[in-house]
Amino acid sequence: MQNAPVKRAFKYRFCPTDAQAAELSRTFGCVRKVYNLALAARTEAWTRRERVSYNQTSAMLTAWKKTEQFAYLNDVSSVPLQQALRHLQVAFTNFFGKRARHPRFKSRKRSRKSAEYTASAFRFRDGRLTLAKMAEPLDIVWSRALPVGASPSTVTVSQDAAGRWFVSLLCQDPSLGPLPATSAAVGIDVGLDHLVVLSTGEKIANPRHERLDRARLARAQRQLARKARGKGANRAKARRKVARIHARIADRRRDHLHKLTTRLVRENQTIVVEDLIVRNMVKNRKLAGAISDAAWRAFRNMLEYKATWYGREVIAIDRWFPSSKLCSACGSLQGAMPLHVRTWTCQCGTTHDRDVNAAKNILAVGLTASVCGAGVRPQRSTPGGQSAMKQKPPRREP
Repeated sequence: MQNAPVKRAFKYRFCPTDAQAAELSRTFGCVRKVYNLALAARTEAWTRRERVSYNQTSAMLTAWKKTEQFAYLNDVSSVPLQQALRHLQVAFTNFFGKRARHPRFKSRKRSRKSAEYTASAFRFRDGRLTLAKMAEPLDIVWSRALPVGASPSTVTVSQDAAGRWFVSLLCQDPSLGPLPATSAAVGIDVGLDHLVVLSTGEKIANPRHERLDRARLARAQRQLARKARGKGANRAKARRKVARIHARIADRRRDHLHKLTTRLVRENQTIVVEDLIVRNMVKNRKLAGAISDAAWRAFRNMLEYKATWYGREVIAIDRWFPSSKLCSACGSLQGAMPLHVRTWTCQCGTTHDRDVNAAKNILAVGLTASVCGAGVRPQRSTPGGQSAMKQKPPRREP
């Protein structure tokens, strides 16, 4: 039985004409306005202990368009406005399901500029994409080919803070499917000196993308700080310069993580990682910048969805498991081990590299948990020879 094709988004840059840029900017503004109006209406209703559904907000949108105050909503395609209401409905569903915070109002300066078009609001023929309310197709830079015979079901147009325009096409990709099974498994220990250390002993350096451009970024930020606040062209130009440097850093980081995670998923059937809570770790003011630059959470997210694509397995073990202090050879548990200790010798005579030893232990506990059930850990003992895990007394024979 073949698996159903996976939906995958293909993102490209494009260069809009002046008319297209003006139309998309109006659409972004209307999407933001409708979202905020609907959010305000639902929040006000909630104070009266009433719930407002998507259908009710859709009826509100129809009424808003008939008023003189919001008549400009008729100038753009109605599909992105309806999609904004659907996104708000999903946000409230996640909020009531305790999976997310309460939805927040969109800001003209800080929120992402985007608009989503469904199949009724665009035409895609012979590799040419034309959106509703536009006479000409978008000038897309096709950096990679779409799957053969693919037809987009949804198109999302966006503009980032650096002024770059992107279009994302959601298509079914029949080329994605389980890879040939393999017996290879790997444990991964993430860090700052090395981005990841594998249980095989391989160490992958941390590129520190932010550090490479730190001087340029600081200089651009100083120039921005000198510009008077307001709507001046010089301040906008300085702001875009800062945004371009940030975009350059983010693009290189994302590219490196994609190449690394794709390689790990293709080479290994089982991948074991630690279940780190990065949002708590970045509260350390001394390490917050370095941890954010390493992007551990993005690394794990990529591993997980690519493993789903290719029929692999990602196992996350308990973050409190003492992987660095546990001897992978004899299982004895060491005492306190400060971060500056990078190598240590166990009582059994084995000398360990701290990170490689941790990766080996992560792999061992992950494979044990996958076979025996979640939460199971390998037996380990203290330097005195006693078990570090609580053991039951021997059963007496009658």
